[in-house]
Amino acid sequence: MHYFFCKLHSPRATFPADITPEEMVLMKAHADYWREQMGKGHVVVFGPVMDPTEAYGILVMQLPDGAEPAPLIDDDPVMKAQRGFRFEFHPMRAVLPQQG
Repeated sequence: MHYFFCKLHSPRATFPADITPEEMVLMKAHADYWREQMGKGHVVVFGPVMDPTEAYGILVMQLPDGAEPAPLIDDDPVMKAQRGFRFEFHPMRAVLPQQG
């Protein structure tokens, strides 16, 4: 397995305080999508980080050797909607509980 740290940047500094109804629907679809990926074993954890300087989302992926995160990110509803969200991702060395 390979692991990736992913950070979702919001479309503006005031997000989510001024989230629109359309964006609320989009964020629900976004969360549902990543829950589905978690169910498939591709995601370890994901969720919003309420940093006072900038709210953002994080996601840690675990993918089979040779698989890349870009296709999963590209299929995220917030990316498909082209509403100003942006992902960055980086390989990581994950420290996970040992399987007993």
